[in-house]
Amino acid sequence: MKKQKTKFLCQQCGYESAKWLGRCSSCGTWNSFSEEKFSTPLKLRSPSRQLTGFSSQVLRLNEISVKDFVSYKTKIKEFDTMIGGGVVPGSLILLGGAPGIGKSTLILHISDALSEQGTVLYISGEESLSQVKARAERLNIKKDNIFLASETNLQNIIDAVDKIDPKILVIDSIQTTYHPELTSAPGTVAQVRETAAEFLRIAKSKNITVFLLGHITKEGDLAGPRVLEHIVDTVLYFENERQHAYRILRAYKNRFGPTSEIGIFEMNSSGLSEVSNPSLIFLGERAVNAAGNIVTVSMEGTRPLLLEVQALSTRTAFGIPRRMVSGYDINRIIILIAVLEKRLNLSLGMQDIFVNIAGGVKVKETSIDLAAACAIVSANLGFLCPKDIVIFGEVGLAGEVRSVALVAERLTEAEKLGFRKAIIPKSNLKKLSYKGKIDVFATETLDTAIKFLRN
Repeated sequence: MKKQKTKFLCQQCGYESAKWLGRCSSCGTWNSFSEEKFSTPLKLRSPSRQLTGFSSQVLRLNEISVKDFVSYKTKIKEFDTMIGGGVVPGSLILLGGAPGIGKSTLILHISDALSEQGTVLYISGEESLSQVKARAERLNIKKDNIFLASETNLQNIIDAVDKIDPKILVIDSIQTTYHPELTSAPGTVAQVRETAAEFLRIAKSKNITVFLLGHITKEGDLAGPRVLEHIVDTVLYFENERQHAYRILRAYKNRFGPTSEIGIFEMNSSGLSEVSNPSLIFLGERAVNAAGNIVTVSMEGTRPLLLEVQALSTRTAFGIPRRMVSGYDINRIIILIAVLEKRLNLSLGMQDIFVNIAGGVKVKETSIDLAAACAIVSANLGFLCPKDIVIFGEVGLAGEVRSVALVAERLTEAEKLGFRKAIIPKSNLKKLSYKGKIDVFATETLDTAIKFLRN
């Protein structure tokens, strides 16, 4: 009997160490090492160990045909738009999210839609066949060419792929799948890395679209080594929590499409349904008679979204005031507070300031700086903002309002929802192609925008 040895592996990058380290010397992550036992050392993959092969001939660029490089349409508009028009054959797609947020539900909807393109093989490592069948019946999925299997052994999964020869392969989930030649437990760094590499070879060698479902940690990162995200072609995340009624799906990596689009779904008794007009939903419960509430327009890829920016300012009961932000970068809010204190002479040093983007949306672009700053001033001074006005623009350290992109699209979307006024950066007036009915007020400074709001 071989004596088992132990080593410590970084759960983020897979770095190996003979002893526990507080900080990974490879990726710099703190407290990421975990102890793993093994009976034989993990060696580099040799040709004899390969379960699947992936290689091609050397060809000239103009000799390669792309006639088969046609994406599969799922007919789920939100998903197709977000991923870049459809699912590319032979791609490896990673779908992550918190437990219970709807990963398995969404992948069943996608399997149902893609079953029109060919056979779908659904491998469940967390549920029995009857449990998956019960969910499929609840979602009204009854296609004949969707095959199910409850399996976690990688070798058996590959045998099923060779037997069924599917067009679409779904693995639910990558953390439960294990390589039979590795002694470590499923979900560890070595297992996740090796099994993902095998699925990559399956996707590329057999031209099968492979979906990998993955869990996330309490910090919001995908469970397993970071190298998993480098192996796959596309990384999709549900970026909000399951407590929200609306699910926001975002592409964080996409080799075949944009990473700026989002898909918005609503969870109901029949599964995940598309949200056709998210702006109307996000503003559906807007409080119009409260100070500190302002509507802005954010661009998610090519889609304009009207969002409500909420701010609250109260005198602090402690020596150090609190700055709490939900849905936006807290560092940007701290900068805006400093600009308001320095350029507008507002006394915010002893004020607790809270900023929230209603609806659970996380905004990354800086075009909502102006709306956030105006909301903070409105909450601090106690004046109401007009309910029919939208505000957007980037704010600099000197208090200047800088230009943003796609102004005409933002104003057009605001006009559809009944807004009549808008505050935009003055530098955007030069090439503004908008010809609608909204009265546009252009401003160069934050101070001018505040005075316009108050008057």
